[in-house]
Amino acid sequence: MASRIQKTFASLKQLGRKALIPYITAGDPNPGITVSLMHALVRGGADIIELGVPFSDPMADGPVIQKAAERALAHGVSLKQVIAMVETFRKDDLDTPVVLMGYANPVEAMGYESFSQQAVAAGVDGVLTVDLPPEEAEERVAILKRHGLDPIFLLAPTTPPSRVARIAGLASGYVYYVSLKGVTGAANLDVASVADKMLELRANISLPIGVGFGIRDAASAAAVAGVSDAVIIGSRIVQELELGENGLQERLVGFLSGVRHAVDAACA
Repeated sequence: MASRIQKTFASLKQLGRKALIPYITAGDPNPGITVSLMHALVRGGADIIELGVPFSDPMADGPVIQKAAERALAHGVSLKQVIAMVETFRKDDLDTPVVLMGYANPVEAMGYESFSQQAVAAGVDGVLTVDLPPEEAEERVAILKRHGLDPIFLLAPTTPPSRVARIAGLASGYVYYVSLKGVTGAANLDVASVADKMLELRANISLPIGVGFGIRDAASAAAVAGVSDAVIIGSRIVQELELGENGLQERLVGFLSGVRHAVDAACA
């Protein structure tokens, strides 16, 4: 049976649209409003939500998302609580896929079997583990897939063809292409090089390919939408959370709506 993520991409493809995938860190700026922020992202035009699981050593993240994780951890947010947030979100939204994005340690501590059971029961659709190399992922991926979770992997400009092929055999749902060398929130997005890489990757990967890192506004989102299957935007959204809770939902809806319009216009 097709997953919620697979159904979303199939539906968008029929409509000639590209997926918009925003990221927020669960528990930032405080755990009590995470679910309402998820709903605000959907109102703003999100097709899939990437929900960050806060971790004490977020090595792939730039300073913006590192600080978001620190704020969440200061509230004691755990993986179990993040799963509970998704369960609450599902009471009012049965359609929008949710991907948990984070690091291996919290999942390893819970155990992949227990984590998968709890995540699926709560309504989680996919898992992106930043520091899980594909060479070591086969057994863990098998557990995720057995429970109906889509394992999502990162690809980088420097990923060699042999590793691309390995990821193509493991991943489901979509793959996340990191458009830049460096950490989240970096600048200097080169859309021409992304376009070239997409051609290379699509020769080996049949899954939808989302592009993230360096997408900061409607213009960069529209440019990426022209060459990818999904636009992933994180640090720029987390910066809105840094500005405080006053009017936060409205700011998120307003910002993301502008991005949504630009992405749709680029694909019209």
